[in-house]
Amino acid sequence: MNATGKLHDLGQSIWLDNITRDLLSSGTLKRYIDELSVTGLTSNPTIFDHAIKNSTTYDDTIRQKVRAGRSGEDLFFDLALEDLTRAADLFKPIHQRTDGVDGWVSLEVSPLLAHDTASTLAAAKALHDRAGRANLFIKIPGTPEGLPAIEAAIFAGVPVNVTLLFSREQYVAAAEAYLRGVERRIAAGLNPDVGSVASVFVSRWDVAVASKVPAALANRLGVAIGGRTYKAYHDLLGSARWHRAANAGARAQRLLWASTGTKDPKASDILYVKALAAPFTVNTMPEGTLKAFGDHGEVGDIMAADGGDAAAVLASFAKAGIDVDALATQLQDEGAKSFVESWNDLMSCIETKSAATRKVG
Repeated sequence: MNATGKLHDLGQSIWLDNITRDLLSSGTLKRYIDELSVTGLTSNPTIFDHAIKNSTTYDDTIRQKVRAGRSGEDLFFDLALEDLTRAADLFKPIHQRTDGVDGWVSLEVSPLLAHDTASTLAAAKALHDRAGRANLFIKIPGTPEGLPAIEAAIFAGVPVNVTLLFSREQYVAAAEAYLRGVERRIAAGLNPDVGSVASVFVSRWDVAVASKVPAALANRLGVAIGGRTYKAYHDLLGSARWHRAANAGARAQRLLWASTGTKDPKASDILYVKALAAPFTVNTMPEGTLKAFGDHGEVGDIMAADGGDAAAVLASFAKAGIDVDALATQLQDEGAKSFVESWNDLMSCIETKSAATRKVG
């Protein structure tokens, strides 16, 4: 059994952090499911920007959509939903076999709505309805403005992948928003089983402090943040509040490790996958990281439920002058801005290809 199979058997879900039409049409995604134990995938504006910009695979469909009067965001979501519904259908047997625990795909609302709660909720509901797939998460950022939309979406029965979380505090705020939505469903006599994951970004921490800390602390901050967040996850699942919700039929929001591709060329290419091995979590990996772990990965000790040495490591970073709380806010803000930039690039790409189609037509 290869390392991805062992990681899956340990109890961690392996998701692909990528989607392209070529991955679907070539049978590569199906092969990853069969050979590398992939049980879900995620997407974001950057992924779709690269997929559409760097391929001619979408051009014929864009031409058809333009002739039908589609443009801009509407045209993009047509393309994205075509890809993601195909992927959702590939993962449907896993979703059914696990009774909805696994087998999910994710689509993000427009990042231009990140600071608009009402519009985010409306977009989440509309996209989920358009997809018509039970195993489609709608990604909503865990920003202060996104938290009410997360709660409202869960109350409305829309499965949510909470994205752009960087710290224990941001995770806890998102988890509580999810739990409030669940509790509102219980109070209203509705089925509280609404799927959700909370996505904590890891590698960007180490990129942010790479030039600011001693060599002994290189590539250790992201894992320490993960350890501290994992303890908070266990604390929440052990709380009386969660037990009451679970007793009423609720299902736990799973913790998901995102941004787990190694950015430092001097570090192991499977650094974060090995360090963040933990049951009842998800690791969503870039394609290169997935293949690297399948090729030469190894599954060692699982994460400590009490956070292990995370507190001591974080104390060392504090001594080195790193304000983790301030940096968490900065990273979330930068992440939101980065997705907006990718979204604008994506809309520009869609318009360029649409204009070319109009000229030909």
